[in-house]
Amino acid sequence: MRKTLQLKNAEKLSKTLILHSEENYPLSGLKPTGQLIVDSDAVAFVYLAETEEDYVYIYLPESVWAEMKSALDEQIPMKAVSGNEELVLENIHEELAYLIENIEGNSNYGEEMVRKAESVFLSK
Repeated sequence: MRKTLQLKNAEKLSKTLILHSEENYPLSGLKPTGQLIVDSDAVAFVYLAETEEDYVYIYLPESVWAEMKSALDEQIPMKAVSGNEELVLENIHEELAYLIENIEGNSNYGEEMVRKAESVFLSK
């Protein structure tokens, strides 16, 4: 069974975007995959991490998108933080830019996901 982690709050500290989990989840055993996918039903981007046995789906909901766009524009690192542990979200800039380009005007992602992603990531 896959495991999930929700990162619902974000703050910029020392030229790094810190994405906080409201739950205490052990990040030390996770390995970043550098892959980002979309969950259109949840209207979220999902960063994939792995343990030796499973994938862990790290959800990045709309509540952190504005800060993610800023981090993307500034090319600053993004980290998941849970309790005292952190995980650098490797390759997230490239993956996010690629997905935003693909989402633009693409109804395959669902009307709500397209509308919300365009309004945050493609608005001037």
